[in-house]
Amino acid sequence: MVLGISVGVTYFSLAYELGYNVDLTLLSIAIVFPLVFNIRGAFRRREKALEHLSRFRSSLKTLYFYVQMGTELTPEDKAKSEALIGNISDLTLLHLKKNPGEAKAVDDAINELHYFILQSEEGIPRRIRDRMFRYLNDLQEGFENLHAINTHRTPKALKAYCLVFIFVFPLIYAPNIVFNIGVSNSDLVIYFIVVVTEFILISLYNIQDQMEYPFDEVGLDDIQLENFGIDR
Repeated sequence: MVLGISVGVTYFSLAYELGYNVDLTLLSIAIVFPLVFNIRGAFRRREKALEHLSRFRSSLKTLYFYVQMGTELTPEDKAKSEALIGNISDLTLLHLKKNPGEAKAVDDAINELHYFILQSEEGIPRRIRDRMFRYLNDLQEGFENLHAINTHRTPKALKAYCLVFIFVFPLIYAPNIVFNIGVSNSDLVIYFIVVVTEFILISLYNIQDQMEYPFDEVGLDDIQLENFGIDR
């Protein structure tokens, strides 16, 4: 749509010889600076998400190993604990991918594991249980950070501001190119300059938009969530 507007405005400017000379510095700052700011913010969010996912999986694996150390636990209890840990892993990755908004299913799964540890006084020594609670806290903190990253994104007002200026840009840029290049060059050159410039802007916007959702596995740079499951 944006490229179509660029072509339409360029055709109109050439047909009616509409051209004027205007300094594009301020307009460039109005578009490029917010776009770069959004892209850098989205990239930082992605890197933070990778960090929290790594800690989340590390906590899960540590809890799994501590359960295996419970020599007094029955095979049934060990199997139940493994199922609880695996359930937390599966529900968390599904939650990040689908982003339902509320996290009750994951919270309930973590609470079940907490209750299991509390009820395993005879099978797990107190010293080991204390360490498990510490890693369970790290697990909860990691999930809360991931949930926050997945829920709260780039300010919508700033994204809307960038998009509006991207749509407005051809209305100012095309007549300016017509004025500066004039009739001495082919019309195709004017079309090429306007369309390529607008293509670059909308491509940067789309890159930022895709990177802002790092868990949906749609963009090329999205996080591969299956690599952070308890069984990978």
